Amino acid sequence: MKPLRTFIDGEPTPQLDALDRGLHYGDGLFETIVCQGGHARFLPLHLQRLEEGCLRLRIRPPEPAALLAQIRESAQIPGGCLLKLIVTRGSATVRGYGARGDERARTILLQYPPQADDTGAWEEGVAVRTAQGRLGENPALAGIKHLNRLEQVLIRGEWTDPAIREALVFSSSGWLVSGTMSNVFLVRNGRIMTPAITTAGIRGVMRRVVLREAQRAGLGASEDAFDAAALACAEELFLTNARIGIWPVRALDGQPRPVGPVTRRMQQILLPLLGARTDGADHA
Repeated sequence: MKPLRTFIDGEPTPQLDALDRGLHYGDGLFETIVCQGGHARFLPLHLQRLEEGCLRLRIRPPEPAALLAQIRESAQIPGGCLLKLIVTRGSATVRGYGARGDERARTILLQYPPQADDTGAWEEGVAVRTAQGRLGENPALAGIKHLNRLEQVLIRGEWTDPAIREALVFSSSGWLVSGTMSNVFLVRNGRIMTPAITTAGIRGVMRRVVLREAQRAGLGASEDAFDAAALACAEELFLTNARIGIWPVRALDGQPRPVGPVTRRMQQILLPLLGARTDGADHA
């Protein structure tokens, strides 16, 4: 899909320097932000993760006030939009993998039309499969939303059936990590659980919100390690990301799975936050 507008370092230009390290090495980070009613949803949480990623990669972050102003201006579009924010280390000042330290971070902001609400997926659930490909383990990169998504590209190429909406992915050591574009939650004995993102995967914004709100609701929520047997024993499964909210899993590898009461309760809890002008952090 072609973006409505593209900004590079705040300027409305589609041109990118061929020496940008994000293009050469995936040396950067990104966030996908839903905007509705002139408001960028969960923006503080997105910016917190971006800041953490810049710190981990030792990228000099963009000037906060200018970035915030640009995002808020881009959110002011009738009917809403979807923003993809990319921050790279900037143009290389020396050839090779090593960064010299004098690079200037580059900000790329792409404004897309809003994607239609997928009420069917929200209400009825989705069919998913188990991926054949595995995610490599690297604690130095686990959690952050870095630009190198080649593993996800390869895994997403494993299927073409439009009825399959997502694939669940394990790490090279056999631990459940996430979906290709989502985080995964398991429910057992009424308790919500999700894989601990310590060696692979992204700590999603919606994942963070669900963990927080589940604790507030007294449901109990934890992060742990899960193998294929634990996945098979889960009483309920659901997927999250900042765009979709919560998708219940109604089938895994062709086998029906129940859309249970805990998943439905979390949807009810989350729904007001999806339309709020706050990330809910100050909610009592």
